[in-house]
Amino acid sequence: MSIQLPYERPFIQKLNTGSMNKFGTKTEFAPVTHLEGVAVSKIIKEYGSPCFVISERQIRKNYQTAVRAFKTRYPKVQYAWSYKTNYLSAVCNIFHQEGSWAEVVSIFEYKKALQNGVDGSKILFNGPDKSTEDLELAIKNNSLIHIDHFDELYTLVGLLEGTEQKARVAIRVNMDTGIYPMWDRFGFNYENGQAWNALIKIMAHKELELVGLHCHIGTYMLSTSAYATAAYKLCDLAINLKAKYGLAIQYLDLGGGFASTNTLKGSYLQGADIIPQIDDYAEAITSTILNFGFSQDELPTLILESGRVLIDDAAWLVGSVVASKRLSDGRRATIMDFGVNLLFNAFWYDYKISPAQEFTHHTEDMVIYGPLCMNIDCIRENINLPLLNKGDQVVVHKVGAYNMTQWMQFIQMRPRIVLIDMQGQTHVLRENESLDTMMELERIPTHLQSSKING
Repeated sequence: MSIQLPYERPFIQKLNTGSMNKFGTKTEFAPVTHLEGVAVSKIIKEYGSPCFVISERQIRKNYQTAVRAFKTRYPKVQYAWSYKTNYLSAVCNIFHQEGSWAEVVSIFEYKKALQNGVDGSKILFNGPDKSTEDLELAIKNNSLIHIDHFDELYTLVGLLEGTEQKARVAIRVNMDTGIYPMWDRFGFNYENGQAWNALIKIMAHKELELVGLHCHIGTYMLSTSAYATAAYKLCDLAINLKAKYGLAIQYLDLGGGFASTNTLKGSYLQGADIIPQIDDYAEAITSTILNFGFSQDELPTLILESGRVLIDDAAWLVGSVVASKRLSDGRRATIMDFGVNLLFNAFWYDYKISPAQEFTHHTEDMVIYGPLCMNIDCIRENINLPLLNKGDQVVVHKVGAYNMTQWMQFIQMRPRIVLIDMQGQTHVLRENESLDTMMELERIPTHLQSSKING
């Protein structure tokens, strides 16, 4: 008995490969039905849609690759996991198990690092907003305090004056590295002498132990030469400190900002085709420091605060199609059950989106919207995908950095986050929110507890 296949109309597909370049032409997309060997349909059935999925295996692989790139080029390297990138405790602890310290920019993150078992001496405390109480806690735990402005410096001196305590400090330095706009709102400027002035003031106070120099020149940096420039200017400050005060700086912290393979909006080429490799960043930074003239016994430790490059490609967002419709100009619009409330970086990235099931060869340019009642809730302004029907499932790639810390509780509550471990087993890292979650912090005055509508 023959089985009748469903009818599909004949179609003509326009093929537009674009201009040839050294990276070749566009390749066809393929369905992504499994993540780390686990079926997408199973994840959605068990944990709901939408749902974030994180790969422990990929995190460890990324970290080990990055460490190897620097340690094979430089003898003294220490990573410090950037908590603001993704501060799920399970994620942080993967990095800590691999040997990473903690880098934090708020007292919330600082206390989280302590709660995760990180020794206070292995916490780098960055950021412009450190209260007196925050600084007292950091001093008590012997943490590395990266001073951001003169008010913070004077607060520290006032706290320590007349006591037997000391604070281990560094300054954040901003500088011209040839990348514009220049990040100069944080730290002390190198070119106008402000950074050197801050160092002189620190050296005048015996309560402050100057141990490091720090910079963070930007985010998603595509220029390795900018890091060479930054390393050179930090080395220059360090050498001048040695010449004037006989002080050998213990570490140079080059911050983070290394680009992941996501594609920025407006980019002609895919992110993976244009970003430097981690080895390229490592070569630029380490060569500059090694060539600067430090004696072998006073070579400073190189600290790196990488975040995005270590975790972006280690997470996905799986979700489902809510509806498909035509806009007034005839374009197809596909509405998903996730939006910019969960993918804040969709404002900057053209995220890769893959169907999670087999599909026909019919494709169409379309807009991908989220479910929120606001016009800016757009995940992709233009993307060519197979025709997706209500209930179809999709995978959004490389969403590990910042989305799970910058997400919003707006209109929809935040979903579960699931980890796939090294053995392919799934674990809930964060439960989905409920009405009870949202009401927990609300308080209703007695006279407003009645919901009876008058009239």
